[in-house]
Amino acid sequence: MTSKEALEQLKALGNEKMMAHNIKHGADKNQFGAKLGDIRTLGNKIKSDHALGLELWKTGNIDARLLATLIMKPKQLSLDELETMLKSINFVQVADWFNAYILKDHPEKDARREAWMKDKNIWAARAGWSLTAGRITRQPEGLDLVKLLDRIAAEMPKAAPEVQWTMNTALAQIGISFPEHRKRAIEIGEKLGIYRDYPVSKGCTSPFAPIWITEMVKRQKA
Repeated sequence: MTSKEALEQLKALGNEKMMAHNIKHGADKNQFGAKLGDIRTLGNKIKSDHALGLELWKTGNIDARLLATLIMKPKQLSLDELETMLKSINFVQVADWFNAYILKDHPEKDARREAWMKDKNIWAARAGWSLTAGRITRQPEGLDLVKLLDRIAAEMPKAAPEVQWTMNTALAQIGISFPEHRKRAIEIGEKLGIYRDYPVSKGCTSPFAPIWITEMVKRQKA
């Protein structure tokens, strides 16, 4: 499939309500408004095509970039290419798919994790904290959890909303996974109050760290 053909198929999947939803959540107008499920279906049809993925990414089109994350091969990207792509993101859904399908599977993802956590580019910072949250749950060796809690307490109130989300995930994961730090993690969450009033659908867990931590610990004990 060529990039022109892929863009034509994405355009045919366009949905005005989805486009309006994306714009409401910070997207620009360079999009077709394809539903995420339809983009996944197209990605499954294409399977893996790194060259096509790179072409689609360069368009800057939101739908094309989402599709690109599904068909590119992370291991074929250099660390510099990865960072350039990361810092060019301008929409949270693209950031989340890029982190989940590209960044998470890159062999050198941890090389710039700490630098990204400090980066002024919000998407790099969001990714750095997302990687850190993953390390906390899967590979905490070498992490200074006390210092991470100190940073979260000091930096999270002033962080951009996009960065707060993954910082909050790191905070919650420390509280969930490490009983010795649980009390402080909950105290930080209570003091900051971020996501305290976040609307939550029935059956879902609140992202407010004290509630999130308490609920997950309760499930672990059940």
